[in-house]
Amino acid sequence: MKKPRRVSWAAIGRAILGLMAVSLACRPTTARPFFPPVTGAAQAELGIEQKSATEALAEVLRSDSLPVTMVALRDGYIETAWFDARSKRIWHGRKLGQEAVQIRAWVDPTRTGYSKLTVETVYRPLADASLDPRELDHQVPEEHPVGKRVTEIVTELAKLYSPEPHPTGP
Repeated sequence: MKKPRRVSWAAIGRAILGLMAVSLACRPTTARPFFPPVTGAAQAELGIEQKSATEALAEVLRSDSLPVTMVALRDGYIETAWFDARSKRIWHGRKLGQEAVQIRAWVDPTRTGYSKLTVETVYRPLADASLDPRELDHQVPEEHPVGKRVTEIVTELAKLYSPEPHPTGP
């Protein structure tokens, strides 16, 4: 019968230090939600880096008096509180109907020096306790005032930071 192998405390300490170093080196956390944008969200490619594009979009949303509650520059993510579509004030009631909306934006690097904006404006048409709240989110219709404004913002940023055309031949 083999003798059990004895492990020294020094080896255990080194293993623990190694695991701690690895866990501190990588950042598995992100401010971004685990779900993707809804279908129909406004999109555009900008000719600027992710961080700059995130800052530019956040600045425009704030200047439009929208209640921006989260800007994660490292992650390229922006979120507003749920707010009243007419007054732009934070919504305190039940988040139901097209009067209560929320904006979320994802800014993704596409290639060196370029970013893709995806900005959703969502509402919840119904309440269903058996579903995850995200499953209830729908893109606002095209004629919705906040949805129109978000599309205008994305279009304005795309014009302002328009990417240079790609060469198409030799």
